[in-house]
Amino acid sequence: MKRRSLLGTIIPAGLFHTGIVNESSKLAHSLKTKVRKKPKIMFYHDGRHPLIYMYEPPMQKEELQAAVDELLGTPVDAIMFTMGDGRTVLHDTVVGELWGQNIKKWPHLIFRRAYQNAKSLIQAGHDPLRVVCDRAHSKGLLVYPVLLVQQGTGKRGQDVRASEFRLNNRHLEIGAAGGLNASFPGFHGLDFKHKMVREERFALIKETMSRYPVDGFELQLNYLPYYFHPREVKSGKHIMTAWIKRVYETIKNSGEERELAIRIPADLEKCESVGLDVREWLRQNIVDILIGESFSQVDQMINLKPLLTAAQDSNCRIHGSLRSTVDSDRLLNSTLPITRAAACNLWDQGVDGLYLNQWFSNWPYEKSFYEKLRELPYPEVMDCKDKFYFVPTTMGRFPNHTGRQLPADLHLNKPVQIKFKISDDLPRWHKVGRVHEVLLRIRLVNTTEIDHIEFHLNGHPLLNSTLRKINEMFKLKIPRFYQFGYWFVYKLDSSHWPKKGSNHLKIELIQRDPVVTPQIAIRNVELEIKYLMGKNLRRFDEIDLGAQVSKTE
Repeated sequence: MKRRSLLGTIIPAGLFHTGIVNESSKLAHSLKTKVRKKPKIMFYHDGRHPLIYMYEPPMQKEELQAAVDELLGTPVDAIMFTMGDGRTVLHDTVVGELWGQNIKKWPHLIFRRAYQNAKSLIQAGHDPLRVVCDRAHSKGLLVYPVLLVQQGTGKRGQDVRASEFRLNNRHLEIGAAGGLNASFPGFHGLDFKHKMVREERFALIKETMSRYPVDGFELQLNYLPYYFHPREVKSGKHIMTAWIKRVYETIKNSGEERELAIRIPADLEKCESVGLDVREWLRQNIVDILIGESFSQVDQMINLKPLLTAAQDSNCRIHGSLRSTVDSDRLLNSTLPITRAAACNLWDQGVDGLYLNQWFSNWPYEKSFYEKLRELPYPEVMDCKDKFYFVPTTMGRFPNHTGRQLPADLHLNKPVQIKFKISDDLPRWHKVGRVHEVLLRIRLVNTTEIDHIEFHLNGHPLLNSTLRKINEMFKLKIPRFYQFGYWFVYKLDSSHWPKKGSNHLKIELIQRDPVVTPQIAIRNVELEIKYLMGKNLRRFDEIDLGAQVSKTE
């Protein structure tokens, strides 16, 4: 026997629950009587890659609880736990569709494993979302389910994560309105001008707030940030604002301490261009937390000041997205000094908290993962510890991001200005003997030993006496992928140190090797600051001279 949900989705009888209204009333009453703490450090867990994809079916409840257990003893306050693919989910839904329940033959073994594990857990009485909620609450952590609000859909039989709702309603897609090239990123996304689209998305949210002991809900609006046909964005903003308001009121009615968190592009003008009127949401006070993010990699130079300014007269808190992936030719994931630099630049802007995005890609978590987590809530602790800043540039897996300063072509007698910001107050720590070394590194590609290039930092010329050039025009061995050129490494003295806040580096080609044709480009700009633990103390990476002496005696 099968039953239909409110949206017409076929639901297996074994997955259909009764008594939702009574359960919702009890849950709302308990939430209204309990004041919850406001999370400062949020950890995004996609519920799949380090979890339901990893374990051999049938997955055990204890293995599912690892999503929580692996974060115990860290400063993480809230787990932002993703509800499957967004179109389909990996928990016991009534109004939505279980991931893979419509698939007979599987072309993708990992996606099949996710279905096997979710189904077996549900059949054993261990609804994955409820297990995570119960485990987190028993250990003092909050849980905010995350809905990937927008997602494209492929062909039936190939896109095994797609829902029947999506496969049977292609006329609801943005591209269906016509006048768009199929290469438009949001072509196969849902068009939110359609009431049916908004109702389908809303039903999943309402069900979650009714049936699960969650502390809030996150709308991930930056996953595929296109919600309307480009020619209908202006009218779409009002539609989206009304939908956000409905979501917010539903969350508050289910428990006044529950919160709505929304992840958005950090650029407010970008938000406006896709129909997200963030300023109006703030004016109406219909969002509790906004998470601003930019690239798919660590972005230490992200500017959240416009978002913070827009929110200053509202009740909304602003969190900065702190990613883990670097994806350079030398590094896949962030190091501790890189993480410190990114976190401190966010705290220095005045954010209310950090959103740790894609950190689950470090799984299985080792000591370096926990070392990076430990200091994050404490900018004053990180203040005089090693940091590694870099200006975002095109890297391996994400070559098409716009809005970046790098790479930048360098033409004869046409200076290029590169802006970067740091949170370090170097003169303060210099006074007490804590600054060990400040290194500025610039990599230029397609340059030769004959080219004459000059560098100025904040208007001051950098001296050749402090320069070390490193020839990497060719390498036999590479850590990750090819990036050639010359490194110009300056060991800066105190008169040339960058200042706290904004800095600008001017690079000018004065003389070009006359017999070569490739275009010189600025590929990387990096700043590494190293500190001592105390005045005249040795660095942890230096030889312990006392130990060396004792060994020779």
